[in-house]
Amino acid sequence: MKILNNYLSIAEFESVIFNRAEVSISDTVYQRVNESFEFLRDFSSEKIIYGVNTGFGPMAQYKIEKEQQTQLQYNLIRSHASGTGQPLSEKQVKAAILARMNSLSLGNSGVHSSVIELMKELINRDITPLIFSHGGVGASGDLVQLAHLALVLIGEGEVFYKGERKSTKEVFEVENLEPMKIRLREGLSIMNGTSVMTGIGIINLVNARKLIDWSLKISCAINEMVSAYDDHFSEELNAAKLHKGQQEISAKMREHLKDSQLIRKRDKHLYSGENQEKVFKDKVQEYYSIRCVPQILGAVLDTVDYVEQVLEKELNSASDNPIVDLKNRQVYHGGNFHGDYISLEMDKLKIVITKLTMLAERQLNYLLNAKINEIFPPFVNLGTLGFNFGMQGAQFTATSTTAENQMLSNPMYVHSIPNNNDNQDIVSMGTNSALITDKVIENAFEVLSVHLITVVQAVEYLSCQDKISSETLKMYNEIREIVPAFTEDEVLYPYVQQVKDYLKGK
Repeated sequence: MKILNNYLSIAEFESVIFNRAEVSISDTVYQRVNESFEFLRDFSSEKIIYGVNTGFGPMAQYKIEKEQQTQLQYNLIRSHASGTGQPLSEKQVKAAILARMNSLSLGNSGVHSSVIELMKELINRDITPLIFSHGGVGASGDLVQLAHLALVLIGEGEVFYKGERKSTKEVFEVENLEPMKIRLREGLSIMNGTSVMTGIGIINLVNARKLIDWSLKISCAINEMVSAYDDHFSEELNAAKLHKGQQEISAKMREHLKDSQLIRKRDKHLYSGENQEKVFKDKVQEYYSIRCVPQILGAVLDTVDYVEQVLEKELNSASDNPIVDLKNRQVYHGGNFHGDYISLEMDKLKIVITKLTMLAERQLNYLLNAKINEIFPPFVNLGTLGFNFGMQGAQFTATSTTAENQMLSNPMYVHSIPNNNDNQDIVSMGTNSALITDKVIENAFEVLSVHLITVVQAVEYLSCQDKISSETLKMYNEIREIVPAFTEDEVLYPYVQQVKDYLKGK
């Protein structure tokens, strides 16, 4: 059980979203949130506070009288519940709720504690609000997507519950839940933040780390298949370049390959002084997709590490407007809802995951092209050449999916379009960036699935199970439980999907 208190780490966030840990709220949070609510209620009684007694956006110049202020919040929620496209996944919605809940728990938003209490119940009872993928521009927060969350919190709209799409009213009655009551500015406080892009961003981060881990393992296996020399992942060579990620990747390669009988020492071959060949049959240096793994995945890892820092800071930040400052008994108006930090990091993340996908595609091509590797039959075909096809068909899928990632990796961060009567004259497009990154990551898992099936077929061809490292053997055995060794042509798409699920940890 994760208790919401003062700071939520990425690991704790992951335990709720991926491992279904329950959430509880500490008394400290309840006290802090209620103090913030009571202060804002009293402070705003004779002052002009945006979103309490004014209209919204370019309509903020209009004062709202006291008897209309509650209805104003309902109007905001209903009018902005205008999303389209595919619904977000259960994990994505739960992540958005948890991120919003954590931000509101900081006591900088002036909401009543009943709001975070109801959010907690949605998470713990697996009630998933219907939130669409299209809608937010990521400037005044994830307005449209979070409006769909707010709509459910007031007992309206729709949810996914026990595998069915149902009305919120019906599910709340079954679960004996009371809708949220607007007391002050709950509508704006829920909607005015970066929690959807942040929540999806954290899911992307977790999956990106899985991809790095698998790419590393598969790259090690390929080094074994081609009997690579060990100096390109040596400590000495990689220490000469001062990047943490490169050094960490090379160290993991050394650990993975420490008991391999296929990796060669350059000292025993090319440095022995006994080699008299004029044209070397064996490659003096491997292709870049094999030799430059520490440099390529190192850059990916360093980027992912920084993305995590930004996401954790955003997760534990107050991201709405205005901000309530209990310590100084003041309310500040500004733009903490702007999603630039997340938008930029999601663009960086999708770029490096696309590069990881490209690395996998090039390694796959190396294995499949007999003229290049001079080790395996074309397409690692274990059947009859000309009659059977091996992995030929699957390569088309991997290549086209890699190409899609290359196209999708163009940045959203620089695609600001003014809107909202030009009140929002520069926006982040952070939610779009996070969702496109999610697609890039899904594609990467598909390419690695084809790649990994090919690797285990290559092990089969070489009959080297007794020589590969124990780590590669473990991976080989686990894939063989999913995909049998095949010489005759097989329908591959079910196997590719099953391997993808395995890589994602489903």
